This record gives sequence, C-alpha cells and structure tokens, in this order.
Amino acid sequence: MASPRERIVETASCLFGKQGYNSTGINQIISEAKVAKASFYQHFKSKDDLCIEYLNVRHQYWFNELNHFCLQEKDLKLKILKSFDFLIYMNQKESFQGCSFLNILSEIPMDNAKILSVIQHHKTGLRNYFSELLKDDILSDHIYLLFESSITESQLFKSDELIEKSKKIINNLIP
Repeated sequence: MASPRERIVETASCLFGKQGYNSTGINQIISEAKVAKASFYQHFKSKDDLCIEYLNVRHQYWFNELNHFCLQEKDLKLKILKSFDFLIYMNQKESFQGCSFLNILSEIPMDNAKILSVIQHHKTGLRNYFSELLKDDILSDHIYLLFESSITESQLFKSDELIEKSKKIINNLIP
C-alpha cells in the first residue's frame, strides 16, 4: 500500500484532473486518500504546497513519458513528429484532459509566485526540449508554439485534428 503522502498526491492528481484545482477541497482529498487530517498537514502545509508537489510529480512523469515515447527515433524530423504523436497518445490515455500546468494556471491568481514558478519551469523545460533538438531558436520556438497550441486546441475541441495539421506544418518547416 502506498504511503500517506503518496496517496495524498495520487488522489489530488486525479481530483485536480477531473474537477479542477479550485473545485477540489482539502477535506475531499483527505477523505478519498484515506488519511487523517494531521497526516495531510504533516506532509503539506497548504493546498498550494500540495499543488506544487503535484506539478513537480506531473513534470517528472510527463517528461519521462515523452522521452520514452520518442526514445527509438533517431532522425531529428521524425523525433519532432513523434513528439506530436505523443500528444495524441496522451489525449487518448487521459481523455483530452489537456495540459495539467495550463489547467492549474487558469485557476490560480497571477500573484501566486510559488505555483507560477513551477508552471514556468515546466514550460521552459519543454521549450528547451525543442531547442536542444533543433539548435535553432526561431525554428524551435515555432515548433514549441505549435506544440502548445496543439495541446490547448485538442483539449478544447476533443480532437487530434490540429495536432495532425501541426505535423504537416512541421513537414514543411523542417527539411
């Protein structure tokens, strides 16, 4: 059985994904994780601290999945295209849940510097992922922006159509 801390984070992950951050209360997390209130506060001083842990765990998971998904691809262009296939894979796996980081961003006040910093770290990591692959700032930023908009649009319309169109654009952008 998972530790109380792990159960709290796993439960929060499910609830934040299904209900949203603001609609999920600490008492619901405590109840569904089957932990005592004291146990919750032993591990997390606040819901914001739990959110930061959730986002850090999600960051690690998401990049591990992306890297594993694209691992076998050695050709640069095909690796970029495979990254977009990863979005399709995640949409199917998570029912078009979208980006956990952008979902949280839409629910927090912009002066919440601690959570905002974790979100920015994730997005910087993704931007760097494309930059390190392409070694061309303009092109990598273009691909990054296509990637980000593909996530948002696929969540909005519950469709992979614009991901597929982005792949066609990439075929024209990268020789």
